[in-house]
Amino acid sequence: MKQKIAHIALVVKDYDEAIAFYTKKLDFILLEDTILSEEKRWVLVAPPGAKESCLLLAKAANEEQRKSIGNQSGGRVFLFLFTDDFWRDYNKMVGRNIKFLRPPKEEEYGTVAVFEDLYGNLWDLLEPSKINKGLLSK
Repeated sequence: MKQKIAHIALVVKDYDEAIAFYTKKLDFILLEDTILSEEKRWVLVAPPGAKESCLLLAKAANEEQRKSIGNQSGGRVFLFLFTDDFWRDYNKMVGRNIKFLRPPKEEEYGTVAVFEDLYGNLWDLLEPSKINKGLLSK
C-alpha cells in the first residue's frame, strides 16, 4: 500500500494576496485556481520541484476560522520548506523582505532559519545535512 499527504490546508484572509505572496515572494508555482462559488476557490500552490504535496489556500469562511489565520499551530513552526541551497534561497527571501525571526543556524540535521509568511505562520527554511539528504529527494 502506498499513501501520501496530498494537500495541507492553510487558512488565509484573501486568495489573491496569498497567491501573490507565495508566487512572488517564495517562488511557489500556482498549480490550480478554480472558482467553486462566489466565496470559495480551489487554490493549490507548491514550491518548484515539489512532487508529493502542496498547499491548499483556504479562505476563512467564518469568524472562528478567521481567528486561526496566522496561528494554525499555536505559535510553533508549522511548515518546513526544504531547499537544495539554503544561502541562495535565504538571501533571495531577505531581499524580498521576508521576515526572519531566527537567524540561520547550523544544526545536526541541517542549516535552518525561521521565517514567517504574510499572516505570521512560522516556517523553517531548511537545507538538510548529509544525514537528512534523503528527505529532500523524497
